[in-house]
Amino acid sequence: MTAPGPAARGGPLGRLRALPLRSRLALLVAVVVAVAVAAVATASWFVVRGALVDSLDESLSANRLTSNQVVALLNENRECAPRIPAKDNVWFGVTVQLIEPTGQSCVIIGNAPIALSGTDKAVADGTLHSVFHDARSVDGKEFRVLTYRVDNLPWAVSVARPFSDVNNTLTDLTVLLVLAAGLGAVGAGAAGAWVARTGLRPVDQLTRAVEHVALTEDLSVRIPVGGDDEIARLSRSFNAMTAALASSRDLQQQLIADAGHELRTPLTSLRTNVELLVRSEETGRALPADDRAALLSSVTAQMTELAALIGDLQELSRPDSGSRVLVLPLHELTEAALRRARLRGPELTFRTDLTPWYVRGEAPALERALVNILDNAVKFSPPGERVEVSLRGGELTVRDHGPGIPSEELPHVFDRFWRSPSARSLPGSGLGLAIVARTVQQSGGTVALRAAPGGGTSVTVRLPGAPTPPPAPPSDPDP
Repeated sequence: MTAPGPAARGGPLGRLRALPLRSRLALLVAVVVAVAVAAVATASWFVVRGALVDSLDESLSANRLTSNQVVALLNENRECAPRIPAKDNVWFGVTVQLIEPTGQSCVIIGNAPIALSGTDKAVADGTLHSVFHDARSVDGKEFRVLTYRVDNLPWAVSVARPFSDVNNTLTDLTVLLVLAAGLGAVGAGAAGAWVARTGLRPVDQLTRAVEHVALTEDLSVRIPVGGDDEIARLSRSFNAMTAALASSRDLQQQLIADAGHELRTPLTSLRTNVELLVRSEETGRALPADDRAALLSSVTAQMTELAALIGDLQELSRPDSGSRVLVLPLHELTEAALRRARLRGPELTFRTDLTPWYVRGEAPALERALVNILDNAVKFSPPGERVEVSLRGGELTVRDHGPGIPSEELPHVFDRFWRSPSARSLPGSGLGLAIVARTVQQSGGTVALRAAPGGGTSVTVRLPGAPTPPPAPPSDPDP
């Protein structure tokens, strides 16, 4: 026995949710319009009925009898036997009866007596002066009744007109309103379908565009945007998303191409050296000790270069929030990076001026960025020169006295895999400054590189922070 589906489990609401959005919107519009038409029709019926009853009450008030008229009619019909006037008589269709305070009644005009109510008796005994109400005759017909007192007479007079005229008019009106409501419902359905088709046309365009992108991976698709409504905002968001995806894919492809290009050179050189060593072993022709040592040294250097390149690629591909963001002492991180730089450039002189500065960032990434900056300064500084490092007010400056960078090359220094033509013979992957720019931007700062006065290069990093660490949050007291 199969389990019921979601629509069956949800009942009518589930079946409604199973419909396409276009059908649900059309159905919603049709139902809303149909309910509105039905409400207007019902209100119109009650308004017309009230107007007809008011007209009938006015007619009854116009037929009030004076005491002389009552006495004359009673003299004509002393037996109180119901009598029907001729059709051309003003009293045709009207029932007139006299009501005594004791509750007895006498029909002087009409076809049959009308059942008395408590209000009729209250008028007869003088409690009320007059009253309108609905009543039925003994033969079951509906009447509208006006009961009132007549001066100088001991009776109350009850004048009644049949509801047949009102009911006939209301019946005709009901038929007309039902037909109008039916036509309105049909028109509402057609209007709902048109509204759904028109309103969802931009959504259809967006759906086709998404399906096209999913099928072909063509990120150049753009949706025409018109207006400033929600659909236009959605279209603009889709266009921005596809543009961002296209840019990201281009950057990925460029990164893969550049990485492949950069990896090819050390891999080729490494393969050549390894093949020489293998061939020497296979042929039994031992290489001279100096040549073998040079080959092994070259293999070691190439392995180191490959490891550094792979590490740089991993750093660039790392998510923006790969580590925990903490409050870090920038001056201490700079000191740690300086210790590593002194080991790599023992022949250089380092002049430092570091004042405390605390920033928010990821410790491994920020330390790597500082090491990259100082490594560049060491790499391009001639032996015996000095490297000047200062940190004041959140501005870190590293200045070397090397050959410098031509002005036309400065705009490219932070590009991935970019290397100055004069530095391509030196070790490096061209990713160091790209990692620096990425890390500084993630920490909310800026980095700039420019030619230093008198020769050399100056790198300036500005990071938001404070000269003192923020106070530690108070610890919770013991329970």
